[in-house]
Amino acid sequence: MSAPIYPGKGADSSHARLAAIFNQDENRTNWHDQTLWWVRQKRDNAARQLPEWEQLRQWASDIKDHTLSNLDAYLVEFEKNALANGIKVHWATDAAAHNSILHEIIRTNGITRIVKSKSMLTEECHLNEYLLQQGIEVVDTDLGERIVQLRKEPPSHIVLPAIHLKKQEVSDTFHEYLGTEKGNNDPQYLTQAARIHLREKFMAADLAITGVNFAVAETGGFVVCTNEGNADMGAHAARIHVACMGIEKIIPKAEHLGLFTRLLARSATGQPVTTYTSHFHRPRAGRELHIIIVDNGRSRQLGREDFRNSLKCIRCAACFNTCPVYRRSGGHSYHTAVAGPIGSILNPNLDMKAHADLPFASTLCGSCTNVCPVKINIHEQLWKWRQVIAAEGLMEPSKKIGMRFMSRVLARPAIYRFAGSAARFIMRWFPFLLKNKSLNPWYKQRELPQAPKESFRDWYKKQRS
Repeated sequence: MSAPIYPGKGADSSHARLAAIFNQDENRTNWHDQTLWWVRQKRDNAARQLPEWEQLRQWASDIKDHTLSNLDAYLVEFEKNALANGIKVHWATDAAAHNSILHEIIRTNGITRIVKSKSMLTEECHLNEYLLQQGIEVVDTDLGERIVQLRKEPPSHIVLPAIHLKKQEVSDTFHEYLGTEKGNNDPQYLTQAARIHLREKFMAADLAITGVNFAVAETGGFVVCTNEGNADMGAHAARIHVACMGIEKIIPKAEHLGLFTRLLARSATGQPVTTYTSHFHRPRAGRELHIIIVDNGRSRQLGREDFRNSLKCIRCAACFNTCPVYRRSGGHSYHTAVAGPIGSILNPNLDMKAHADLPFASTLCGSCTNVCPVKINIHEQLWKWRQVIAAEGLMEPSKKIGMRFMSRVLARPAIYRFAGSAARFIMRWFPFLLKNKSLNPWYKQRELPQAPKESFRDWYKKQRS
């Protein structure tokens, strides 16, 4: 199986170009938009059922603030307690080190069969692609992840990996790879086929890889939250369990877990709690439990005062589901493992040049900040990244010229009023000029509004007089 690639990725893999590819299918775009907004509404309904919701958000934000300010101490405490529990602890400075450590565990133990539950960190580190290059295949066991893996695509959403696909496409994929009945797109039938297929993989696996939702410094244990139970199946059936976590997943005490699990599920899917909230503290007799603690640029982000709050993220994807840009452009348009608003402030830290376009893929409406369960100021960080990218000379030349032109227009009232008058005249008498997409890229995927008869300024002056 070849490594997954982002659809349309090539010399020009900008968000705008990849979003244009996604928008070629208007029905899919509308369906994607409406489906994610439905998930956002479920989140709202779940939040309204808790009168203390805003207090929970504030407490979670405060705990994360405290933890990030004392991260070194809590990581050391976690390591000490994990080692005392019999867990083997590994430290990785970057993605290459993470992949190398896992490869060494596989090689040393003669592992040939591996299953993996959902882990955005391993996606970030491109673990599957790395192991494939070493001749080792990993089977993703989350249903959505397995679907996109069979299709040789990356996930498009961190909670709903195959949200960009429709039932018929899943049916076609399963018919090709699992031999299911052609044209049968009944969800129950397809899910049962996947269950039978994956059960064989679980029973045969020697090593299971999971992510980590929360790691508790006080106990040296960690928690994995799933709705399918696939992390539990893998970890309990295999003789070796390897958990992969970013350094920001630490929380100080076990008593804090209840707060974060209440926020996570409600923000992600509108559930009171995930179906499985599994606690791991020590290996079973005759088994091994490893945990790889990964930095991969997080220390650098921690040192950026304007962006350190992004490390509070608990990967609920609430910002994805509310973002008008993400909903209309699809996850693959972000050409990286973590898409959406939070990805647009995390990824420039990893590679500013490669991801310089992402902070501009936003309306700065602030809806992402409003729904974030740990109160990350996402839209403010997007705006600040734009300043950094512009100062580093990484802004697209056309955007830079356009911004300079607009700043001069907006700084001169007379020119601004003339420009408004000219725009209304063109909209009224020569609309075909504005409907030319090569001359007016704004018109792509938008409808031209009706020209107002007068400006707000002229209307206001009349009202005052």
